Amino acid sequence: MLGNAMRVSVVIPALNDAVMLEQCLTALAAQSRPADEIVVVDNGSTDDTADVARRHGARVVEEPLRGIFPATAAGFDAATGELLTRLDADSVPPADWIERIVWAFDDNANLDLLSGPGDFYGSSRVVHWLAENLYIGGYIWFVGALLGHAPLFGSNLALRSSAWRRLRTEVHRELREIHDDLDLAIHIAPDMGVRFDPTLRVGVSARPFATFSGFQRRIDWAFGTLALNWRERSLLDRRAERRRLERGESAQADGALS
Repeated sequence: MLGNAMRVSVVIPALNDAVMLEQCLTALAAQSRPADEIVVVDNGSTDDTADVARRHGARVVEEPLRGIFPATAAGFDAATGELLTRLDADSVPPADWIERIVWAFDDNANLDLLSGPGDFYGSSRVVHWLAENLYIGGYIWFVGALLGHAPLFGSNLALRSSAWRRLRTEVHRELREIHDDLDLAIHIAPDMGVRFDPTLRVGVSARPFATFSGFQRRIDWAFGTLALNWRERSLLDRRAERRRLERGESAQADGALS
């Protein structure tokens, strides 16, 4: 399917994020390749989040069960595109964000999930550097080494709808105190193609690092997500399964060339 014909949905979970959502939707309106639909999942807001979304032409989906993953999953379920992209309400994508994602998938039929990092804004240079290089950088390195494949960053994420249909019943979509991107990454099937593109960047608010308690909560959720999944199945077993499949495919390719 040609990139321009591929239907793209942007999913944005939001809770009392009217001001930042306005900024995000304004950036989406300036895309060189516009979204075919924008789905804002209102996770029980008491401010003007839903009104802001509708004013920008987004479809509003109500999800009363609080939490990033319940809201994200509801948005992915409701979206109609062949490509499902994901931003946070405080994400600010550059003008070519959707265009680059579409052509990445169009160029590689074996790519199922794609992600990239964030450039933090709204705090000091020191906080931005620490968040980008230690928090996100450490996460990328650690999760990649642990799982044996590229990680996912929920503020800057895209996947085929076919991939979501395979994974939607495997993930812990109804739990609140876990990281949805980490949980999704853990459940990526061994035969799925996943890539982390360090040049596919979006602006991301540094507000999670405004307080120590906010930062600590994110760390607790990360270890909680790992522990929950490890109790169900060793993450090392998941990594070994992927590597066995990759070795088998490599052996087949070598045999075909000989």
